[in-house]
Amino acid sequence: MEEISWIIDIAGIPLDGTMALMTILTCVIVFCIVFFCSRNLQMKPKGKQNVLEAIVDFVKGIVSDNVTKKEVNDYHLLAFTFFMFVLVSNILGLMTKVVIFPDEVSFWKSPTADPLVTLTLAFIAIILTHYYGLKKQGAKNYFINSFMKPTAILLPIKIIEEFTNVLTLGLRLYGNLFAGEVLLTLIAKLGASSPTKFVLALPLEVIWQTFSLFIGAVQAFIFVTLMMVYMSHKIEVEH
Repeated sequence: MEEISWIIDIAGIPLDGTMALMTILTCVIVFCIVFFCSRNLQMKPKGKQNVLEAIVDFVKGIVSDNVTKKEVNDYHLLAFTFFMFVLVSNILGLMTKVVIFPDEVSFWKSPTADPLVTLTLAFIAIILTHYYGLKKQGAKNYFINSFMKPTAILLPIKIIEEFTNVLTLGLRLYGNLFAGEVLLTLIAKLGASSPTKFVLALPLEVIWQTFSLFIGAVQAFIFVTLMMVYMSHKIEVEH
């Protein structure tokens, strides 16, 4: 089952308007959350500052588990940005999913429930691991460390691995979010079919949306963790 997106035709090129709007909305929400929670910072945090600092410390823990202590601050902001974007994207379509007319065009769904979005995120993440590896080691040392160790025989396999990393990182996120939205849509269709089934579907929808908050957070955690694992492989020199 696939939801119908709002398609915009620009000079003969179809553009997924739903995904474009939801991606922009996600960026705006992330900016507003960080902006609101970081106003009037105090030495003794409370309220909204506590929430932001808890997320910052949580992401810093992910980074510190994969890179050396002196390099944590180099990648912390990058990891925090990815974590917040993926988390908000996940929650938008799962926690706030409302289906009134299941067969009509959908204007509201998770950006991460689209494979192009998740694969683009994964591609950006992998490209950044290469960029930081090159920046830290230089082209020659980076190539040797990333593709020629422990033996040059592994070169073809390691090249293929770069493509599989993009696919696994992106499709893992997409699969989980898409499955969640499909289930929510099925429950909505069940409720819309008759008043009796609506009584059954309503608590199911509430329960699944509540559980979706946990799912969205876990998937954001997994995405950032894997990105930092790939990053550590590129910036650390094998001996």
